[in-house]
Amino acid sequence: MKKVLVAEDSSVIQNLTKKILQFQNYEIKGVKNGKEVLKTLENETFDIILMDINMPQMDGMQCIKELRAHPNQAVASIPVVAITGNAKNYTEEEFKQAGFTGYLCKPLDFDKLVDTVKKLTQ
Repeated sequence: MKKVLVAEDSSVIQNLTKKILQFQNYEIKGVKNGKEVLKTLENETFDIILMDINMPQMDGMQCIKELRAHPNQAVASIPVVAITGNAKNYTEEEFKQAGFTGYLCKPLDFDKLVDTVKKLTQ
């Protein structure tokens, strides 16, 4: 079973995302910010990370920088999809340069979410 880490400070979005992906037979773990992402990755491995850009304590942009610089190559190379309500603030190119594998806009299109996760975890 593929494992997905969902980093999202909105419990509504996190719960919806969990339910939809669990229905697709993914194992899901949710965290609230970038610091929790890095802490979780110390003890667990994931096939993909869905990461909100705007989170308290450590946002998605800061977290992706630290993640891509991780000494463990398996951790540093996990596909990470940015989730953002402010896609207008960043271009696709900026997400790629930051280290994201792709991005999804809020409100989430759940068909697109499932397609993206499937594609990146094959």
